[in-house]
Amino acid sequence: MKKSVFKFVIPAALIFLTLSYSCKKLLNQPVVNALKPNNLATKAGVDGLLIGAYATLEMNPDVTVGGTWGASPSNWHFGGIASDDANKGSNATDQPDAAAIMNHTVDGSDAYLEQKWSVCYAGIQRVNDVLREIPLVKDGSLTTDYAAEVTAEAKFIRGVLELELCKVFRNVPYVDESITYEKGNFNVPNPGPIWDKVEADLNAAITVLPATQTQVGRANKYAAEAFLARTLMFEHKYTDALTLFTDLMTNGVTSSGAKFALNNNFNSNFDAAMKNGSEAVFAVQMAVNDGSGGENGNPGDVLNFPAAGPTTCCGFYQPSFSLVNAFKVDPTTGLPLINPDGTWGAFDYDGKTITPADTFNGGNSHNTSGIRSDQGVLSTDAIYFPDTTTPVDPRLDWTAGRRGIPFLDYGIMPGSSWARAQGDAGPYINMKNVYRQSEAATQSQSYGGWAPGQASAMNYNMIRYSDVLLMAAECNVEGGNQAEAERLVNLVRNRMASHPENWVKGRLTGYGTTDGALDTGKPIVDNTQNAANYKIGLYTGQISTGTKEFARQAVFFERRLELAMEGIRFFDLQRWDGNSGSGAPEAAGYMATVLNAYLALNTSYPNYTEPDSKGNPVVSPYFANTVVQGATFTQSRNEIYPIPNQEISNEHGALKQNPNYP
Repeated sequence: MKKSVFKFVIPAALIFLTLSYSCKKLLNQPVVNALKPNNLATKAGVDGLLIGAYATLEMNPDVTVGGTWGASPSNWHFGGIASDDANKGSNATDQPDAAAIMNHTVDGSDAYLEQKWSVCYAGIQRVNDVLREIPLVKDGSLTTDYAAEVTAEAKFIRGVLELELCKVFRNVPYVDESITYEKGNFNVPNPGPIWDKVEADLNAAITVLPATQTQVGRANKYAAEAFLARTLMFEHKYTDALTLFTDLMTNGVTSSGAKFALNNNFNSNFDAAMKNGSEAVFAVQMAVNDGSGGENGNPGDVLNFPAAGPTTCCGFYQPSFSLVNAFKVDPTTGLPLINPDGTWGAFDYDGKTITPADTFNGGNSHNTSGIRSDQGVLSTDAIYFPDTTTPVDPRLDWTAGRRGIPFLDYGIMPGSSWARAQGDAGPYINMKNVYRQSEAATQSQSYGGWAPGQASAMNYNMIRYSDVLLMAAECNVEGGNQAEAERLVNLVRNRMASHPENWVKGRLTGYGTTDGALDTGKPIVDNTQNAANYKIGLYTGQISTGTKEFARQAVFFERRLELAMEGIRFFDLQRWDGNSGSGAPEAAGYMATVLNAYLALNTSYPNYTEPDSKGNPVVSPYFANTVVQGATFTQSRNEIYPIPNQEISNEHGALKQNPNYP
């Protein structure tokens, strides 16, 4: 592999010796200001190396090739905007590397790919440094038991990073502690997936790791179990994965010893003041105001704040129309709109031409509106009110900021003034990475001197307990136990169904006036009412007695709602597709079918304004997402990403490009 950057090496200029020495004498002098392995051969040295390995889970490419957001652990790019979850955001020409990921024209020259690859392998190199260092400790400071635990933690980190690489690139080299620059064996090939190696590292971690840790950010055995189970899901080993999920559900605890459980409030998972709770199976630890200039405050998501309101930049990663409309529910049952045969129901715009006969805001023969939005409406337009008629899942307004609905504790979201380029990215605002206004002083700081308030102490939850429950539900569907799958899906849904006090409150009822004119800066809000028409029900036999395909799609759809905007959607579609290997639940081409249908619609949503005097919709020009105009997801290519060209060059022929990429 490419020689990595070591955080523990002091890269200061070497002290120049006097010119009176001969060249031979100069070359024979010991290197100064360089840290040798023997200098670290103590417990403190090993702990320092392990901390450095954990630090790479933040995936900040500043430690390798430079850059900030291309390797983000949230995968807002590779897992988010590349799917039907979100638009890139900002204006069409900003961050062209992200645009190429979104419209599936990405190739090996994309800088985000190089950042992801390099930071993951830098982390693996740091793990390998830990494993190589442990045998060198001879001073008695490192007990046998502690050495075994550190080895297990290191292999856990390596397994997590390997899984990340496999998700994005699939065919990657396996680099363990036997691969070194000094041995010259660092040109490692990538003949195929390394799932067996990921399994081996995580199994080794499970065997030794304790159930609890004295430091909350360190991995325990259940975190390793969860990542192993997730790995098995990518391999379609559902029986083996279910065994692990069952243990997690029965015995699993967080590293601080709290039994895994769903938080009563869905939004508690995205509250910086409530991190590391009972639902956090494993989280990447973020921190601010620690002297790092924001570098430890989730730099990978620094772009993904509203362009106004909580911060002043940068308007990336905006929820799509398709995602928001997916939160529509049946007005009677409160269930997602899925047909009995497993096909999706009419929750989204169908692409047909709107006519005056179509009813404004939904319920018409063409389902032309989805959920009403303020696309094309100015923030100063005081006539606009949000859709309070269409029944929606209450998780929607903890997931996407919508005009006329309270945005956390910032008050009513004002609409287009918070979206940097509504015409290119739509009207909705990312929420899950935004801290509360009341916590800004303690949970945020400026990032790098240019992004005020955009470093955040909010952890990134790599695996939440609801994710565990829904993966277990998948396993049960594939294993023929649809009744248990229904029970697990209902556990996730019941979190919100049984806690209406945690639905977003604050119904916009009007606007105050300034100099006799309505003023959108003075919203009138009834905080005794729900902000929208929320409804969420439980399944009552539809999964347990329905077709297998219905059961699958019910679980798939639940994952889309529950885990929206968490960088997971693309990789779910990937592993469900037959191109991902034998045993996949859907046929080859499933992912292409879903995403090409989405791409076709994502350039043609109608912009709604107020109804005319007869109640008919008035439609302005279609939403035209220029980033995906003419885009196509190509089956048997775009399911995975290309190997970075720079890495292929570095390996001198050992690395091969992924299929069907130039």
